[in-house]
Amino acid sequence: MARGERETLLALHRALTDEQLESLKYLLEERVPLGELRPATRPDLCRLLLQRFPGRALHVTADLLRQIARHDLVRLYQLPGAEGETPRETPGDATGSPVPSGRGLPSSPRPPPRRLTEKELLRLAQKLGKEWQEVGIGYLGLERSRLEQIREDEPRNVVMQSFQMLREWRRREKEDATAPRLRACLAPASLDPEVLDLLQSFQGD
Repeated sequence: MARGERETLLALHRALTDEQLESLKYLLEERVPLGELRPATRPDLCRLLLQRFPGRALHVTADLLRQIARHDLVRLYQLPGAEGETPRETPGDATGSPVPSGRGLPSSPRPPPRRLTEKELLRLAQKLGKEWQEVGIGYLGLERSRLEQIREDEPRNVVMQSFQMLREWRRREKEDATAPRLRACLAPASLDPEVLDLLQSFQGD
């Protein structure tokens, strides 16, 4: 690999959105102390990975990127396992390489997370309750004006308000609107534990 390990890690982290970086931290919580992860900047996270996984930081990062559906970065930086990924039947990425689908990975028996369905969003909406607007603004980064419009459109039905809010998030995230991604966004919120449990169950589907 032409790049040094630290340089590659930093470039990967800079290619992620803030939300994707938080998802990456969430997935690392079982292996790295939460107190070190939460305040970590991108350079800090590189240092933590190099310290905690000597010689394997890129392997660990490749697995995490697959979980948050950033297979394009795995291919672009030729991370471990990239050659085993099955290309999609779509145009290649910026390097000219085929964009992987994530299926047939030799290192992971589980396929990449799929997009949440409307039925699943409705089940989540039934558990969010009256705090849906706070969740939408504070944790999903949705516009207050759009949420006000949703409330006006569904004035008497809190569940449908919450459902439309989640649909708005899914519309914005497109193929990245997966259960792990949403769980990572909602983890810091003071929600009914059943919400995160339900999202966890969707991951196993």
